[in-house]
Amino acid sequence: MNTIKLRAENLNLSFGKKQILKNINIEFQENQVTSLIGPSGCGKSTLLRSFNRMHDLSPDAKIDGNLYLDDLDLYAKKNSVTDIRKRIGMVFQKPNPLPKSIYENLSYALHIHNYPKQEIPDLIEKALKESFLWDEVKDELKKPAVKLSGGQQQRLCIARTVVLRPEVILMDEPCSALDPISTKKIEDLILRLKKDFTIIIVTHNMQQAQRISDKVAFMYLGELIEYDTCHTIFNNPKNELTQHYIGGHFG
Repeated sequence: MNTIKLRAENLNLSFGKKQILKNINIEFQENQVTSLIGPSGCGKSTLLRSFNRMHDLSPDAKIDGNLYLDDLDLYAKKNSVTDIRKRIGMVFQKPNPLPKSIYENLSYALHIHNYPKQEIPDLIEKALKESFLWDEVKDELKKPAVKLSGGQQQRLCIARTVVLRPEVILMDEPCSALDPISTKKIEDLILRLKKDFTIIIVTHNMQQAQRISDKVAFMYLGELIEYDTCHTIFNNPKNELTQHYIGGHFG
């Protein structure tokens, strides 16, 4: 049985007077891909971002409940946000490479976390290989990252996350701005990375969720409606609301 890597217990989250997440209880297993699905505004991205403390940047955010990485309380005051974000990486909807070279995009975080200088080139090569990007960029690592195609930029952002060896990778609609060929490369990459990482992805693409997920969580109006294996959610959902969403009746 797989180890529980990440979990939320009785999680409620509000921005000002508006409650976004309502009593969420969920566990994510190690070395699996879990997709969060549901209509826009249902709280998928808000849940995702709560795990690496992204809402700390919102002064009106109020969080009740508990979130854990293994047995680490992610919101305990004694725990460093920087350390948490090293263990729980994040890939955003739009590629956001730094205005630096390909090499510097990966070396920047390694320098911040005081990795030994002599180890950095090998760590960068490994991350680029894991992200299926090495063969395309190995001869032009000094090239500005913004000169890469959209799909390459997103793989670079994944490599930038992977290079720190996090335990969990959060992905917020990582393919929504990409063409089908780039999307296929990212999906292949996700399936490869789950051997070493626990991955949680927000997606609006039902076919994508079916292609890459071990488990699927369906959310609606801030509540977790149903959470089960990918096969069960798409072939035999227990909740009528899930059936209607999967069937395309709303979304």
